[in-house]
Amino acid sequence: MLSNIRKFYQEFIGYQDEGDGGLSEHSLQVATAALLVEMMRADSKITEEEMQIINGTIRSRFKLSEKEAASLMTLAGEKIWQATGYYEFTSIMNKGFTYQNKVRVVEQLWEVAYADAVLDKYEEHAVRHIADLMHVEHKDFIAAKLRVKHKLDQA
Repeated sequence: MLSNIRKFYQEFIGYQDEGDGGLSEHSLQVATAALLVEMMRADSKITEEEMQIINGTIRSRFKLSEKEAASLMTLAGEKIWQATGYYEFTSIMNKGFTYQNKVRVVEQLWEVAYADAVLDKYEEHAVRHIADLMHVEHKDFIAAKLRVKHKLDQA
């Protein structure tokens, strides 16, 4: 049973068992990008602004070229379509990210949700659900949302 789970993660999520329970950087990149892509799809309207935010986030966070970021987004889109839920990605983040990194991911999800200047109820629900799965405290979930709203108000 355990070998089947490990095989699934290796094939579909990019999980790499590094012997010490660690994760590959690629696994973390795919998991993060997949959740950002899912946020873009949450309201059934994909906008150019959302795509630009995700591309910029992926490029700056993981220090990727334009081509690498595009490939990662394509791979992430495929992985999220194959996934049965967010847990497959958040479990990777829970193993490989610090708490502050997870809060930053929540903030990036809010940035995508607010990209079209309208927060849809499905987007808000998705961010809340993902934050819960990553064990991000409610106060930090709200603080991330307020930081993004403040940036938008300043623009």
